[in-house]
Amino acid sequence: MRVYLVIVDETDEARVALHFAARRAAKTDGAVHILALIAPQAFNAFGGVQATIEAEARDRAEVMATGAAGSILAQSGRMPTISVRRGEGYKVVQEYLAEHPEVAALVLGAAQEGNPGPLVSHFTARAGSLPCPVFIIPGALSGEDIDRLS
Repeated sequence: MRVYLVIVDETDEARVALHFAARRAAKTDGAVHILALIAPQAFNAFGGVQATIEAEARDRAEVMATGAAGSILAQSGRMPTISVRRGEGYKVVQEYLAEHPEVAALVLGAAQEGNPGPLVSHFTARAGSLPCPVFIIPGALSGEDIDRLS
């Protein structure tokens, strides 16, 4: 079974990548893994405050991943695997890929304008050493374009 790993956040490009992965998985009898990232906090607060900040960040990531899972379930009829992890984005993705050799492709969305995004920049520069292909989905694609291309 082909497994497509999608990194989700609140950006439009993540939604485009998710749509592509869901359509591709449906057409190849594959599956989608959703990885929601929790960025490390840039500051440390006092004990209880820090714990509350971290819990809220985790809750937001879980809600976002669950919403994305619902979208995939509606499109493909299969419930994706969901993971929520804390850490530097590219490091967490590399660790996930190392732990999950079943992943057939990393699917990332590129921003419509300017810098394509930190994960796209990082993984395209290192694509030759990854254990799977990287699919870069242009953020400007419409839903119809994605359906046609997937």
